[in-house]
Amino acid sequence: MVVKEDMDRIKDNRGPGDLERKIEDLTKQKEYLQRQCRKAGKAILNQELKFDALSKEYDKVVEENNNIKTMMKK
Repeated sequence: MVVKEDMDRIKDNRGPGDLERKIEDLTKQKEYLQRQCRKAGKAILNQELKFDALSKEYDKVVEENNNIKTMMKK
């Protein structure tokens, strides 16, 4: 008859080829990679927002520079 101690021993003696362990490891890896992808996605969006803001600022500065050059010619 199999008792609780036997079941605990069997669970503890799982080898590296055990499918349950592989599934657990792959699930943990998948969750970790999903978190990292979400973090990278947020960083990319943040960089895109900064780029857009700097692009607009650059356009304003160029336009002001052109206006000043035009005024200086008069």
